[in-house]
Amino acid sequence: MFLTECPRDAMQGWGEFIPTSQKIDYINALMEVGFDVLDCGSFVSPKAIPQMADTKDVMPEINKKKNTKISVIVANVSGAERALKHQNIDILGFPFSISETFQYRNTNKNQEEAFEEVAKILEISKAENRELNLYFSMAFGNPYGEIWRWEDVDFWAKRFSEIGIKNILLSDTTGVADVEKISLLFEKIPTKFPEINFGAHFHNRYEDSYIKLKAAYDKGCQRFDSAIKGLGGCPYAKDELVGNMPTEKVINFLQSEKLEHKLNLLNFEAAWNKAKDIFKLLPDFICHT
Repeated sequence: MFLTECPRDAMQGWGEFIPTSQKIDYINALMEVGFDVLDCGSFVSPKAIPQMADTKDVMPEINKKKNTKISVIVANVSGAERALKHQNIDILGFPFSISETFQYRNTNKNQEEAFEEVAKILEISKAENRELNLYFSMAFGNPYGEIWRWEDVDFWAKRFSEIGIKNILLSDTTGVADVEKISLLFEKIPTKFPEINFGAHFHNRYEDSYIKLKAAYDKGCQRFDSAIKGLGGCPYAKDELVGNMPTEKVINFLQSEKLEHKLNLLNFEAAWNKAKDIFKLLPDFICHT
């Protein structure tokens, strides 16, 4: 199982500014857990996401472990160029939306413009021996009244496959995915593009976690993004944020299904306790066995 923890996603929607030193301390605690990837920063306009304005200061202070890669979000070539100056960043992430409306809201571009931007970012990333992740935002539907068809996801997967994209996260940005849509996408899309690593980046309500994880896993998904307590969500999705897949729910799912993982749960609880201090009054983590 390939697991990504997303403190960036958790922090970006938090109302109070989290001091830079506290961000560094928290990310370094998560680095001890053994996740495959930490998505821990954004090189976007500080006016758009003020919480992430200090990413350039956070990155050099991360005590990187060899088995955990560092990922950051970019929304244009300029952001990618700034991110690539940091040698400890392994992966750039770009949010490409299946919804044209959300593409405008999130990156100020239409889909074709965003596609061209991705092609440029892929080129400079490869030149620096870095990876590029695409988040297929609104992959399971949208709140804007736009018609959702799985064929649109297939269309863009094919376009990006043709230019050499290797990693795509099918993202439920506003928590609209149900078991049927999850099963449909993970059954139809990955088998058509075996050269691409597909994963799940779900935003959902706490109580819906298991059924969504189960639906994706049963159709072959082996890559999951999550954030402690399900904190966060996309500030540009709609007025009410729908949080991330909770990491503790992923851990409990893995244990209930008797699936192997490499996470150090004692170190996870230590990171959880730091999250309590940052995000206020989280209940204690209980690991079900």
